Amino acid sequence: MTSLYLKAVHIIFIVTWFAGLFYMPRLFVYIIEANGKDEPEKSILVRQLNMMASRLWYGITWPSAIITAGMGTSLLIDQPQWLTMGFMHIKLTLVFFLYIYHVSLQILLNQLTKGIVKYTSQQMRVWNEVSTLFLISIVFLIVLKDALSMLWGIAGLLAVTILIMVGIKVYKKTRKDE
Repeated sequence: MTSLYLKAVHIIFIVTWFAGLFYMPRLFVYIIEANGKDEPEKSILVRQLNMMASRLWYGITWPSAIITAGMGTSLLIDQPQWLTMGFMHIKLTLVFFLYIYHVSLQILLNQLTKGIVKYTSQQMRVWNEVSTLFLISIVFLIVLKDALSMLWGIAGLLAVTILIMVGIKVYKKTRKDE
């Protein structure tokens, strides 16, 4: 029964963590675009957006990432046999890279709050979709476990990636046409 409670809390904090991972790069898009505005609009927008990003990051995203890791570790301690399953090794590898992505957002936040803009809003829109790819990969892997062949998994992920990139290009074109 304990493992069900651990799993429930783990899932809840995965959801809140991903909420932050989904919205943070979107705020970066807005911050980057605000930096291109004239004063006083620029300073007003940048200050407000930096405050929003900081509150989201330190109030929701980081705590959720930490609790997710804690609950995931607790589940593995409670159910050590999961570590013998091949799909779990792949899942943990994906989660490791997801935490690297998380740290990359921390680095970007640090730069943007200092007024350092190294990327375009378009590049940030693409970076925004990385968390979506992680979510899709991890959920399919956990639900299908060993029933998912590596070939079909990679093909599906590639198809989703292509669809996302096409969507971003269409959005960019329609935005320019406005």
